[in-house]
Amino acid sequence: MMQNGHRDLVGYGRAPPNPRWPGDARLAINFVLNIEEGSEYSIDNGDGFAEASVTEFDESYVPRGERDLAAESMFEYGSRVGVWRVLRLFEHYGLPLTLNACALAVERHAELAAAIREKNYDICCHGFRWVDHFLLSVEEERRHIAMAIDSLQRSIGRRPLGWCCRTGPSIHTRQLLVESGGFLYDSDVYNDELPYWIDVGGTAHLAVPYTHTNNDTKYAPGPFATGNDYETWHRDAFDWLYREGAQEPKMMSIGLHARMIGHPARIAGLERLLVHIMRHSQIWVCERVDIARHWHTHHPPRDRSVRAPAPG
Repeated sequence: MMQNGHRDLVGYGRAPPNPRWPGDARLAINFVLNIEEGSEYSIDNGDGFAEASVTEFDESYVPRGERDLAAESMFEYGSRVGVWRVLRLFEHYGLPLTLNACALAVERHAELAAAIREKNYDICCHGFRWVDHFLLSVEEERRHIAMAIDSLQRSIGRRPLGWCCRTGPSIHTRQLLVESGGFLYDSDVYNDELPYWIDVGGTAHLAVPYTHTNNDTKYAPGPFATGNDYETWHRDAFDWLYREGAQEPKMMSIGLHARMIGHPARIAGLERLLVHIMRHSQIWVCERVDIARHWHTHHPPRDRSVRAPAPG
């Protein structure tokens, strides 16, 4: 078990554990739809500058301190159109996914909050807002975590069990999550293809790694240009992991953004990927919380001197 704040360049090494996924699956696959629209940096949110990341521009061209109406409307495409197109696609194929949701974005979108309650979508908290936690003071970050939990409880009727903040955590994030209690895992790491335990001040805390590699952010500003680019990239990753999974099963995270993959030409590539994946039998397409619960149950921390929270 690695210690919080210490780098581990070895990980599981040459002998990773067999995760023993349900049904002896070779690969656990989790699609993650990021819900950020309305919580990004903006003049309207009092930040003093306009956000344009993961849009058709990927950077704002207006003078700092002024509203970027074009970038704002590109974010709005995600919440007005894209999110429904993505959710309909997964519902059509009967596949689960996780919403990596900023609490304020859900709070400001009553119809989406209602859909989350109705469909009981898995929620991983993406922070109260889509802001850089490593720029926050310890007290500001503690307050953001508390506001996120409270906001989601009010808007969807339940607290989040997972956490994954923007870009990367601060050096205090994981300790604050353990301090707040109730989180089964965080995904603020990108260093593995299996979950692993971290000792956070005597508490065993689970990390379920995320990825910026298998992610539609490669549309902004590149290298993806077409749905075929997206499909080929992700299909190759899936095929390789599926082949390896005959001996060493792993997990595959696939990151999505409504304002990006939700456009017609792009979602066509995603659909072709889903069809390809579904042709294979030894897979487990699951929610992120399913992976966390599986690891808590089947791979508890070996060091009995640290405490592990009960699976939620």
